[in-house]
Amino acid sequence: MYFGELPVAKAEGAILAHSRRLDGRALKKGRVLDTDDLAALKAAGIEHVVCARLDDGDIPEDRAADQLATACSGAHIRVGPAFTGRANLFAETGGIVLYDPERLDGLNLVDETITLGLVPPYQAVTQGQMIGTLKIIPFAVPESPVRIAEALASQEGPLLRVAPFESRETVLIQSRLPGTKETVLDSTLRVTTDRLNALGSQLASEARCDHDHASLTNTLHRAIAANPGLILISGASAVVDRRDVIPSAIESVGGTILHFGMPVDPGNLMLIGRVGKIPVIGMPGCARSPKLNGFDWVLQRICAGLDISPRDIMRMGVGGLLKDVPHRPLPRASAKPAAASTSAKPETGRPEIAGILLAAGQSSRMGATNKLLSTLHGKPLVRWVAEAILKSAAGRLVVVTGHEVEKVTAALSDLDAAFVHNPDYALGMSTSVRAGFSALGEGTAAALVCLGDMPQITAALLDTMIAAYDPVEGRAIVVPVHAGRRGNPILWDHRFFEEMQELKGDTGARALLAEFADLVVEVDTPSNAVHLDIDTPEMLSEAGGMLEKAE
Repeated sequence: MYFGELPVAKAEGAILAHSRRLDGRALKKGRVLDTDDLAALKAAGIEHVVCARLDDGDIPEDRAADQLATACSGAHIRVGPAFTGRANLFAETGGIVLYDPERLDGLNLVDETITLGLVPPYQAVTQGQMIGTLKIIPFAVPESPVRIAEALASQEGPLLRVAPFESRETVLIQSRLPGTKETVLDSTLRVTTDRLNALGSQLASEARCDHDHASLTNTLHRAIAANPGLILISGASAVVDRRDVIPSAIESVGGTILHFGMPVDPGNLMLIGRVGKIPVIGMPGCARSPKLNGFDWVLQRICAGLDISPRDIMRMGVGGLLKDVPHRPLPRASAKPAAASTSAKPETGRPEIAGILLAAGQSSRMGATNKLLSTLHGKPLVRWVAEAILKSAAGRLVVVTGHEVEKVTAALSDLDAAFVHNPDYALGMSTSVRAGFSALGEGTAAALVCLGDMPQITAALLDTMIAAYDPVEGRAIVVPVHAGRRGNPILWDHRFFEEMQELKGDTGARALLAEFADLVVEVDTPSNAVHLDIDTPEMLSEAGGMLEKAE
């Protein structure tokens, strides 16, 4: 790959190495320069630009990133669209991230141009959480290192996978001593229930008994008879020896003690055994608290259907000092069963993107008919975009209503959406934009503003725009482009939320795009869907034909 300074007259088709701000527009780094760009550069008095030009055999950064990320990804992993040489990897389900660190090192040692960063192995993740990012460093990479890295990533199966959490019916046994407060046991019951629910499992039953060998043995017998998937024992007194009350009771019912103690603090005094095929855990005292501790690490692996050996436990010392580490407890991060319907997605370790659907207009050009309620292939027009947003990586959907609010709301009532009414909808689209941004809560990183009359907007397009968003790298506004012309929807970083809440007139957003041109990134799309908003019955009919061809 050539890299260096080129005369502007000879730079057509080259890749711009550094962003250039011109009057009224900005050329972002990584842009493939066309004749219009060269004319703008010449008009600005720029005679030379630093560019890259690919040689034969070079693979462009996005294609290389897509190729390698796909090779690395095994079960229950989704690869996001590559942008600026970066392809992110996401968990398709809650579970445990599995990979061999030595294989990861081998891939990263192939060449400095290829990098893959992952969350730690055996980390518990939620559905949709970003678990890795593959970045190609230059604008292109030679074919040879890509082939080598691809072979390493895929040999003996993909490098990375997620072991999904499985539903386990669990029995909790709590022992007590004279003076043990029932409120303490009640609290332990609640915390344990939340822990299990967060991992997609359920507490089938709870039993309480005296903290002595005979009582605990009898209670264990009854628990085993129910054939649960897991037994947890929270003792009134910590286990201090393999011959203590809890381990001796497990052995008395025919069980085996697999391991006692672990190099994780809090959690040192955890015990794990087995009765037949049923795992039995003697919980450390710290497990009464929802704070992350060593018991969580073992419970997560068991709930993901993973075998756990004494050697596995003894190797948990790396990162095993959890005391005073500001981890957020798992039950609070996702305190509901994995199968439950959610109105807000759980914390995923990535910025939350909201989708604002503008569905308030009067559609006067359609006559007496509200175009958003017009049927297109069996469903209302407004529903096409709503469903695309919900299928995308956006975290939530906010629908702005106005004209015929009851009918529009009814058309979307079964979807996972929040509704905000704009009483001033007749004054123009800017009033709906203001209403939508005002409804966003704290913690929203960015928002996609989508028009309700653009049925050909797809989840794939929205995901590509979300993948392009990176305010740290100066990509704070994302705009789709087709055939050199900008369209909708537009993604706005949270730094612009205040301006959007004070927007005046329907051209206010264009002024922001011009003012902050250096923060705008354009995403090329082969489809003209970003230009097609439905204004007339004829356009509605045309859109139906296009959708039919696409299907």
